Amino acid sequence: MTNTPLTHSQQLQDRFGRQVAVRLAGGAAELPYEVTERLRAARVQALARRKTVSTQSAPVLAAAGGMTFGDERIGFWGRIGSALPLIALVAGLVVIHTIENDRRATEVAEVDAALLTDDLPPAAYADPGFVQFLKSSRQ
Repeated sequence: MTNTPLTHSQQLQDRFGRQVAVRLAGGAAELPYEVTERLRAARVQALARRKTVSTQSAPVLAAAGGMTFGDERIGFWGRIGSALPLIALVAGLVVIHTIENDRRATEVAEVDAALLTDDLPPAAYADPGFVQFLKSSRQ
């Protein structure tokens, strides 16, 4: 493990912890022997747990390597589950594109059919409002 510089808040927390420890130690002299022994045993257990947690957590994070979520690795099914929304979005865009292309092709086919089947004067084909005329005549 590398030693990292403490931030200001961590320094304040350490200072507060030391002050509390001094006050508790001052009052411990007045406690009976039985209570002080229980406190000492609890302190030893707390330190032992703290050391095992800190020594185990660093290698776990370093060994994970890939994508992590907290302390857990994302497995095969997790990756598939996170990719499903993207796949659904792409499929939806493809379906929308196909439907819009079909709709445009149908509109062009209707205009072409109207041009070929109607008896119109040649000037009507050159008129800029011809498509609008066809749409209004259908309705």
